[in-house]
Amino acid sequence: MEFEAVIGLEIHAQLATASKLFCNCPTSFGAAPNKHTCPVCLGLPGALPVLNEQVQEFAVQLGLATHCEIRLDSQFARKNYFYPDLPKAYQISQYDRPICEHGWVMIETEGGSKRIGITRIHIEEDAGKLVHDEAGESSFVDLNRAGTPLLEIVSEPDLRTPEEAKVYMETLHSLVTYLGVSEGDMEKGHLRCDANVSVRPKGQEQFGVRAEVKNLNSFRFIQQAVAYEIDRHREELLDGRKLIQETRLWDSERRVTFSMRSKEEAEEYRYFPDPDLPLVQLSEARVAEIRNSLPELPDAKQERYQQEQGLSSYDAGVLVASRETAEFFEETLVEGAEPKLACNWIMGDLTRVMNESGCGIRETRITPAQLAELTDLLRKGEISSKIAKSVFEEVRNSGKTPARIVEEKGLKQVSDISELGRLADELIAENPEQVEQYRAGKTKVLGFFVGQMMKQTKGQGNPQMINQLLRERLDA
Repeated sequence: MEFEAVIGLEIHAQLATASKLFCNCPTSFGAAPNKHTCPVCLGLPGALPVLNEQVQEFAVQLGLATHCEIRLDSQFARKNYFYPDLPKAYQISQYDRPICEHGWVMIETEGGSKRIGITRIHIEEDAGKLVHDEAGESSFVDLNRAGTPLLEIVSEPDLRTPEEAKVYMETLHSLVTYLGVSEGDMEKGHLRCDANVSVRPKGQEQFGVRAEVKNLNSFRFIQQAVAYEIDRHREELLDGRKLIQETRLWDSERRVTFSMRSKEEAEEYRYFPDPDLPLVQLSEARVAEIRNSLPELPDAKQERYQQEQGLSSYDAGVLVASRETAEFFEETLVEGAEPKLACNWIMGDLTRVMNESGCGIRETRITPAQLAELTDLLRKGEISSKIAKSVFEEVRNSGKTPARIVEEKGLKQVSDISELGRLADELIAENPEQVEQYRAGKTKVLGFFVGQMMKQTKGQGNPQMINQLLRERLDA
């Protein structure tokens, strides 16, 4: 039997506000436990919440960027459940009147473009954190994170493969960081995902029994966890076992999911409007003002790079995936770099450095001005590609400009046509046997001549010019 997966993602983006959702406590990461707390986020009697206005603006920005309808009078609700890290025994969220609804984004996979619907984007507060001791005998509650503002982005069940799930999450990550509504640092939990996965016989319209995999915090984990769940569901169905609706957790070391609890339904949370918070009022004029303030988003930037800079769809897509990388690329162009050369170096050596050191492009110790100068030396033929790579490493190590390194180390490429021509004539005269081999059809012997020329020029001869001069003489 052929099966089809049905996947929906609930992505939680922590907003880049200085203070929490309903109080003035800071949201900064790394403070001592329970340092960033007050009567409001501790849920003490008589403490009343006051909405952080910037959260509302961030929600509208993301809603507009994802083609959502913006509700002008959204409402907060109480989501009731008990857990030790939830001080009020309810979470302030939005239920039947979310601030954004009925949107979509486009994703690009190997299978082509696909439109993924967004059911809703709503505002909610984060819970605290449980810290377990190594012996497993005690747990401690840290409420620094309690009340931190989140946007929950709920997709339609339009995703069908692990790759689509990963790309969709990458697309949302790119959007929230471009807008600046979230820092998107997944290691700090700024972007987390719950994946709802079910499997059904191909052609069947009714959804299968779903499992929710909680708190996935990397693109790799989302792809792996969804793939595991699809295989698990398929095997259970083929073996004739009954699936149950449940919440599961991902074990990244063993690469398996395991059951956490049975899945709750909305009714179990007993949602009702929060009596302490009024409707979130917006005007059409304010929404229009926010729309006009949106920055250039990844799709528009990618199209511009293709039209104005002559880049391929793939190259432009890689550059715009990260706002930081796109800004670095544009600064390099301002410094005079040729677009394709700058793109190749960013996607090649700079990306290699970032992957090896786990840093961002601004921490690679290469500036846009230095990269532009390096590509200019290459474009003018003053250094070879091989020498450029060694200069690149020296720039990172010393901080000197590429031109200064080339000058100090005598690395300038030999491109004097008369000098290279003289060396070629001497080399051909000294090696008549190899000349005969070449002219007899053994053209691979050209490599011998090129190697000898590079040796004589101490690796600084212009390779293109050397090849051309040798071919002209050997073919004569």
